[in-house]
Amino acid sequence: MQSPVPLTVQKQHLWLSAERSVFWEEESALIVSDLHFGKTGHFRKSGIAVPQAVFKEDIQRLVSQIQYYRPKHLIVVGDFFHSKANKELDLFRKWRTDFTEIEIHLIKGNHDILENDWYDTCAIKLIEETMDLRGFTFIHDISCSTKINERSASYFFSGHIHPGIRISGAGRQTLCFPCFYFGEAYAVLPAFSRFTGIAIIEPKEDEQVFAIVKNRLVKL
Repeated sequence: MQSPVPLTVQKQHLWLSAERSVFWEEESALIVSDLHFGKTGHFRKSGIAVPQAVFKEDIQRLVSQIQYYRPKHLIVVGDFFHSKANKELDLFRKWRTDFTEIEIHLIKGNHDILENDWYDTCAIKLIEETMDLRGFTFIHDISCSTKINERSASYFFSGHIHPGIRISGAGRQTLCFPCFYFGEAYAVLPAFSRFTGIAIIEPKEDEQVFAIVKNRLVKL
């Protein structure tokens, strides 16, 4: 595994991982977005043959990140789960019992439609809109924020769009990769789940983008 890439934002120390997570050193918090747990099970219930191995791989990557960083908190910037409860979410509930010492904060995303008591059972603190902590604001969809238009001193972390970047090569070839985006006022995190599409972004010269290329981070 590639060593995490350091990044300082608002005098806070972050570590970016090619496994699509951010470790926030000062708060001992692992930050992820758009895990979409249960999505493959949702597709199978609809008659679309998606192997359960996709879900197992995603949850094992989360376990690996937790074991590596040993965080006290897990901050999920929306779309932790994909739809209604299914067998994969039952597996998640069993997984949660092995990591009871970690506080989980979920900023509610458009796919997080489970009943509130389900989150309570899994000891997940559900935040309806935004969570403010130490100069950072966490919101699922940055386009829904009104605070950012007021030139808030806070720096925003969002997800939702599953950002990607197009890289041009020789012979007019182009390839697209998921990425981290860090602008002046906000960041957009890549979807943690690999079972998602990407939305191509076009960053400006003064904005920072880290493409995820073959399990490595490449700063563009």
